[in-house]
Amino acid sequence: MKATKFFFKTYKEIPKEAQTPSHILMHRAGMIQKLASGIYSYLPLALRSLKKIEKIIREELDKRGCQEVLMPAVQPAELWEESKRWKYYGPELLRFKDRKESDYCFGPTHEEVVTDMARKILTSYKQLPLNLYQIQTKFRDEIRPRFGLMRGREFIMKDAYSFDINEEEAKNSYKLMYDAYNAIFTRMNLKFKPVDAATGAIGGDMSHEFQVLAETGEDEILSCNKCSYCANIEKALSGNELKKADAAKKKELSEVSTPNIKTIDELSAFLKIDPSMLIKTIIYLVDDKPVVVLLRGNEEANEAKIQAFLGANSIAPANDTIVKSITKSEVGFAGPVGLDPNVLVIADKHVFEDTDYVCGANKTDYHFKGFDPERDFKPSQIADITFAKKGDKCPKCNDGILEEYRGIEVGQVFYLGTKYSSLMNCNFLDSDGKEQTAVMGCYGIGVSRTMAASIEQNHDDNGIIWPVAIAPFEVAVIPVQLNSEIVVETSEKIYNELLASGIDVFMDDRNERAGFKFNDADLIGFPVQIICGSRLIENGKVEVKIRKTNEKKEIDIINITAAVKELLLLL
Repeated sequence: MKATKFFFKTYKEIPKEAQTPSHILMHRAGMIQKLASGIYSYLPLALRSLKKIEKIIREELDKRGCQEVLMPAVQPAELWEESKRWKYYGPELLRFKDRKESDYCFGPTHEEVVTDMARKILTSYKQLPLNLYQIQTKFRDEIRPRFGLMRGREFIMKDAYSFDINEEEAKNSYKLMYDAYNAIFTRMNLKFKPVDAATGAIGGDMSHEFQVLAETGEDEILSCNKCSYCANIEKALSGNELKKADAAKKKELSEVSTPNIKTIDELSAFLKIDPSMLIKTIIYLVDDKPVVVLLRGNEEANEAKIQAFLGANSIAPANDTIVKSITKSEVGFAGPVGLDPNVLVIADKHVFEDTDYVCGANKTDYHFKGFDPERDFKPSQIADITFAKKGDKCPKCNDGILEEYRGIEVGQVFYLGTKYSSLMNCNFLDSDGKEQTAVMGCYGIGVSRTMAASIEQNHDDNGIIWPVAIAPFEVAVIPVQLNSEIVVETSEKIYNELLASGIDVFMDDRNERAGFKFNDADLIGFPVQIICGSRLIENGKVEVKIRKTNEKKEIDIINITAAVKELLLLL
C-alpha cells in the first residue's frame, strides 16, 4: 500500500481524555477515531492489525477442532431470564425494547445464545465434544469508559463455548483451550502470564486469565518467585501460617463511648490502637440477601472471594436503610455481637489470630472493647475473604514469596459445568439412552483490547513498537529524495519485489520532508524501515532500520528482499 492512496492521518495533538500510551499512540497514529464515550471507529491501520490478530486466533482454534459461527448481537430477554442473569447482570447490560415493547439486550457475552443454539441440534453423545466460537462486536455499558480501547463500551471479542459429555471431558476441553491461548499469545510475541482468576458474572468454578504484562495494567497479579503459582489479586491466596491467639490477652467484653467515631481511621486514632486490633463489620447484599462480613481493620474485603465462596450471582454493599435495620443503630457502629442469628455472618480466618479486639456495639456512638471472636459470637462460616499481598508466602509451594506484577487481561477461560445447560435444558442421550446435561466451558479473547495491550507493552517515546506478527505493515519503504530518479525508481522496485515475495509492505511516497516521514514511521511502528536516499545514489545501498532496537545497517539493493525476510524471522 502506498501512503498517497492510504486512508490515514497522523497527529501531534493528544486528546484531553487520553491517559494511557495505547490511547495516545493509537490516536496520534491515525488508527482510531472516537465516535462517542467508549465507542471508536477502527481506521485501516487498526483494522489491519485486528485482522492479523483474528487470523492467529482462527488458525489456533481451527487446528484444535473448533468451529466458527456468528451469533446475533441483539439478544431477547427470555434467554437471559432462563439463565437467571437478566436480573443479576447489572447496569453494564444495555437493555432496550423493540416496537412491540419486547425486552432485548445488546450482547456483552453469548452463553445464553450459544446454549440455545446447541440445544436445538444436540441430541446424542456422538455429537460431542463440540466447541463453537465467533469473533464479534460486544457492548458493555461501562460506568466510566476510559483508556481508549482498554476499557471501552463497544469492543471486538472472540468468544468460544465447549460442550462435553461429562466433567472429565469438559476439563480436557478446558485444557485444550488453555493451551490454545498460550499458543495464540506466544505467536503474537507478547509477554504474558496465565493466572488463576475469579469467575465474576460469567460463573463457573474454575478460571484462568491471560494477562499481558505492562506497567500501565489495571490488574494486579501475584506470582511466586519459585514455582508456577500465579493469580489475579481477586483470587490470590496467601501461604502464610495462621497465628494462634494468645489466651493471656483475653479481657472482658465492655462498652466504650465513641461519639460520632465511625471509621477505622477515626477509631484507631481515638482509642490509640493499631487498626489490626479493630474488627470491620461490613454488610453486603448478596443475591439481594443481607450477609455480614467480619475482618480485621487493616484488611480489605475481597468481594470476588466472597461472591465465589457463596456461589452468588451478585454482590454489592448494603444501603444505609438495610444496615440500620440489621444493626438497630446508625451506620458506623455495626458489630458481630448480638446480631440476628438468622443473618448469615462470614468471618475472615485471620480474625481468629488474636483477641481483645475493638468492634462495633450495634449501638449508636458505642463500640465494644475486649471482643474475643472465639468467645463472643459464632459465625455462620469462616473463610479466606481478604486480599493476599506482595511478600506473602506462596500457597502452592510454601517456599517461594509472592511478587507483584501489573497486567492487562486480554483473555479468560472458564469451566462452567452445567450452570447454563441445566437451567436451559441443553441435554443429550448418552450411550445407554439416558438423558444427560451437557457440561460447558467458555473462552474469551478481547481482540481489540489485545491490540491495545500490545502497544501498552511495546512502545517508546517515539511511538509504537509492533511485534511483527500483528503489525499493520511489516515493512515501510521510505524514499527521501523524490527529486532523484534513481531513488524513485529503486524505491518502486524494492516495494514491488517485497510485495511479490509476500511481505506486507507500505511505501511512504508522500512529498514530505525526510524528518516528517521518519517520525511517522516510528510513530506508526513499522518493524523494518528501508530508507532510500543519498546512500542509494552514492553506492547502490539502502539504510535499513529495525524499529525495536533502532539499529541501522546498510544493505545492497540486490540482497534487500532476502535480508528483509531474514530480519523479519528474527524479530
